[in-house]
Amino acid sequence: MAIKDILLKHGFRFNKKYGQNFISDANLLSSIAELSGITENDAVIEIGVGAGTLTRELAARCKRVTGYEIDPKLKPVLEETLSGVENAVVVFKDVLSVKTEEIEREAGGEYCVVANLPYYITTPVIMKFIEEAKFCRKLVIMVQEEVAERLCAKENTPEYGAITASVSVCGDAKIVKKVPRTVFYPVPNVDSAVVKIDIGPLKYGVTDAEFYRKTVRAAFSNRRKTLVNNIMLSFGLPRVKAEDVLKSAGIDLLARGETLSAEKFASLSFALKTAIDKN
Repeated sequence: MAIKDILLKHGFRFNKKYGQNFISDANLLSSIAELSGITENDAVIEIGVGAGTLTRELAARCKRVTGYEIDPKLKPVLEETLSGVENAVVVFKDVLSVKTEEIEREAGGEYCVVANLPYYITTPVIMKFIEEAKFCRKLVIMVQEEVAERLCAKENTPEYGAITASVSVCGDAKIVKKVPRTVFYPVPNVDSAVVKIDIGPLKYGVTDAEFYRKTVRAAFSNRRKTLVNNIMLSFGLPRVKAEDVLKSAGIDLLARGETLSAEKFASLSFALKTAIDKN
């Protein structure tokens, strides 16, 4: 039975606040699972289970799937679509309200995040796993095409922003598939893309990830202002001190946040922390 028919059978009504758009294309489901690179030895965390179509495809390829779904009204739908799937469990909770340690205990070791992410929680979910997770090896996520381009952007482009630099310091993001809006039910207003983020150790000599990201957020706090001004405002530094920090990091005094690569942000955060610690 088609997903649309199963949803109608159980009287399910879409809730706009959850950004629900379910995948209705079998070829796309198979493609996402294949692109994720998961194997029978992998544990998967899925976010936004929806009608369970992707869950079922993932479970056929991996050891175990733990899915997080915010809408309890999908319970009868999932009881039908996941019937007979013994290695998948659905937790009816808002994943953003669940402690990362709890998610990782449920995964039982290293895991991959695979998800058709609701657009409204894309950035918070990505940053939750980038900043807090200890055992997440990669994220394979379907996101709005505009967000995908932002995740993979290079410095000095309009798409480049705080999330790009924050992800780049420990991950490599790549768009692996473009997805037209027509393969979703209901059909959203925008196209999507699948992004794969391989997560590894901190790069560019960064040892304090929290301070690195604080530096990045400061740099993009006001895109109209120069880096010097944003640093002054965010860290309470006098202009002379802020300019000295940029000079020691080898950054032009007229630079703006969007001109700095992750490597340059690493130099800036080190110089900034050194200056603050001296005071």
